[in-house]
Amino acid sequence: MDSLAPRPLHEPHPSRLPLDHPRRDEIIAAHDAALAADEAGYLDPDTGLFVLTAAFHAGRGTCCGRGCRHCPYVNT
Repeated sequence: MDSLAPRPLHEPHPSRLPLDHPRRDEIIAAHDAALAADEAGYLDPDTGLFVLTAAFHAGRGTCCGRGCRHCPYVNT
């Protein structure tokens, strides 16, 4: 977890959202819509839970270590 070099905000790490996830496109679209609207998060189309965006996490400045889907500080 590197607090100095965040990942791009539009692409979650594959360990948090696998490339073969059956609803990946819907999840990415919901995340991108929340980013565009400058919202803190979105309702996950897979689980119905509120998920924080990468921009929200980046604003914190460090990883909290809770395994968030869009954490921009996950590099491995």
